[in-house]
Amino acid sequence: MIQGKLIIFSAPSGAGKTTIVKHLLEKFPSLNFSISATTRESRGDEQHEKDYYFISKEAFLHKVAHQEFVEFEEVYNGTFYGTLRSEIERIWNEGKHVIFDIDVEGGLRLKRKYEEDALAIFVQPPSLEVLKERLSGRGTDSPEKLQERFIKAEKELKYADKFDVVLKNFDLHTACMEAEKLVSDFINK
Repeated sequence: MIQGKLIIFSAPSGAGKTTIVKHLLEKFPSLNFSISATTRESRGDEQHEKDYYFISKEAFLHKVAHQEFVEFEEVYNGTFYGTLRSEIERIWNEGKHVIFDIDVEGGLRLKRKYEEDALAIFVQPPSLEVLKERLSGRGTDSPEKLQERFIKAEKELKYADKFDVVLKNFDLHTACMEAEKLVSDFINK
């Protein structure tokens, strides 16, 4: 197995990291998306083994006990997310670099584990108010879940300076162009 690099995009929910990652996947054939495992239910048109590995809490905890995750956490009360070691190995076996769309704490854990082989990018929204508007506009969460996301977002914004780069997403097109340069420079060094 040839070890590739890891490009980590983290941000509070609604900051635009998923859109930026999808853009980069179209631009760089040498990247492959790391599919996270989660215990939450699928939303909208999300698909198992494409967007997430949707697994039961029991199966998730079994994998934790057998050290199958390189990182995991209980992101929301009772809802776990994690990166399977086998997922990174699968992508490296294809001769590609791994790109992540991952929560802030998980992103920092990956960076600590892979150090110089990982580029950790924090996507910063224009403001907390804009972030709240984006999340509310999705129409996918209950008012209680939205409040939980807002509280988590406020906390996550305080972690920005722990990342290698803070990418300001005030304008999506500009943020995508800046992300292209960051990724190109990192994978070609």
